[in-house]
Amino acid sequence: MTLTKSNIIEKISQRLDLSPSEAKNTMETLLETMKSTLASGEDVMISGFGRFQVNNKAPRKGRNPATGEDMILNKRRVVTYKCSGRLRDHINENNHG
Repeated sequence: MTLTKSNIIEKISQRLDLSPSEAKNTMETLLETMKSTLASGEDVMISGFGRFQVNNKAPRKGRNPATGEDMILNKRRVVTYKCSGRLRDHINENNHG
């Protein structure tokens, strides 16, 4: 099952004994802070969880799949995520097949 934003809000509400609206405001504030930080080009590092980083992609050749026509795709910025060693270890300790 996928953990959704509403599931996270529900868990925050229960764990911190907050009303659902307070938990939603907490979640929205966290996400807005992360979005604005990434939009400004800065990394977001959460100790024990990982790092979100903005990377610049150069323009590149591409092809329109519908027409097969060659085209140049514009430069763009993408967000990448690298998990922390602690998170990786935690995930793998529960996966001893």
